[in-house]
Amino acid sequence: MGVVNKRRLDRLAEEIKREISAILTEEVKDPRISMVSVTRVEVSNDLGSARVMLSVLGDEKKQAEVMQALEKARGFIRTELSNRIRLRQTPEINFRLDRSIEHSIRISSIINELNSDRSGGIE
Repeated sequence: MGVVNKRRLDRLAEEIKREISAILTEEVKDPRISMVSVTRVEVSNDLGSARVMLSVLGDEKKQAEVMQALEKARGFIRTELSNRIRLRQTPEINFRLDRSIEHSIRISSIINELNSDRSGGIE
């Protein structure tokens, strides 16, 4: 199979994102998988794999638990995905922790601290 055009890849990634979000919310019964949101999906050009970026609310221990539970549920999630999206081959799913939200919050709090320090000294 040749290289798929960018627009089709983007549409497919968006559809996979939507479906995996629904599967995590409605179908996966593992109580460890909570407070998880799919932030982005990147599909390889050959449609063989999909990198699913996730944001997990909680500390590192909670994040590790969720990632472990997702690895265990990966086969089920992929099967559900293949039932919902019609493709010749359902991509392999690779879950990755997306720390960009946490990073943004940290930067924001540093900026707020700097601003309050600066405004606190001026009268």
